[in-house]
Amino acid sequence: MENTNILRPLGRTNMMVTPIGLGCWQFSKQNNLAGKFWPTLEDELINKVVKLSLEGGLNWFDTAEIYGKGASEKALSKALQAAGTKPGEVLIATKWWPIFRFASNIPQTIDERIEALSPYPIDLYQIHQPWGFSNEKSEVAAMAELFKMKKIKYIGVSNFSAQKMKNSWEVLDKKGIPLASNQVPYSLLNRKIETNGTMAMAKQLGISIIAYSPLAQGMVTGKFHDNPELLKNIGLRKHTSLFKPAGIEKTRPVINLVKELAAKYNVTTSQVALNWLVNYNGNTVVAIPGATKESHVKENTGALSFRLSDEDMQKLDKESAIFK
Repeated sequence: MENTNILRPLGRTNMMVTPIGLGCWQFSKQNNLAGKFWPTLEDELINKVVKLSLEGGLNWFDTAEIYGKGASEKALSKALQAAGTKPGEVLIATKWWPIFRFASNIPQTIDERIEALSPYPIDLYQIHQPWGFSNEKSEVAAMAELFKMKKIKYIGVSNFSAQKMKNSWEVLDKKGIPLASNQVPYSLLNRKIETNGTMAMAKQLGISIIAYSPLAQGMVTGKFHDNPELLKNIGLRKHTSLFKPAGIEKTRPVINLVKELAAKYNVTTSQVALNWLVNYNGNTVVAIPGATKESHVKENTGALSFRLSDEDMQKLDKESAIFK
């Protein structure tokens, strides 16, 4: 199998990432409300997940302040140290939480983020949501100050609309700083960024899309279609439309095609979905699937061991267009 694990730049920066990184929300240790989404993972498992990700060729990890109020960042740092990884050998992305805060909080809390991730520097610092007390222009201006002070290397945003992303880009562009990325939900079963202007604006301005929930919270693997009993134990997800009976039926044609292609390429369904995601839009999209088991890591890293043909990517595009 060919290895398509070729590094690509994040936006118009010099930050060269593998098309897939590891999302680390699940390292939150149930520390706060955001952490309650996941069971507590023991340190030994976290260390193994990180080590296997590194061995599988992934070179970046995405975490956030809100993931267990720093618990995820600290667990990631410990796991990287346990794996013998030196600062500078991997790339770390984390996020500032804006809700109930002003832009002035960005410089006030950066040392806490640096401390939590120590000894690893913050390569990408992102504004986690567009809902702070200050507007996005003030927030990215505060981020630009951290950039100038060399406390962070690059700047990104998350969950921003096309317009807010453009506003952020304009502020930074005047200062000669690129806006690296916009982290948004994107998968075969959620393609809204292709119709709401976000993808088009990202391509126009040279901003990378970091796709979170790239497997639609597990739905795209087909496991819930094969075994509906699993739907009883999926926590808060069961309240979303995708996981209701009508959602299962609506997604079935896409899942059937994904399964067909998985058999054709001798890979798994999640690997087909991830391969499409990071290749269909050229180099614009990178993805951050999570992992709570060793098998998940192998699925993630194996998604880069082959490449779907253009014809098969078009088939998936056509079948999943209903989710745009």
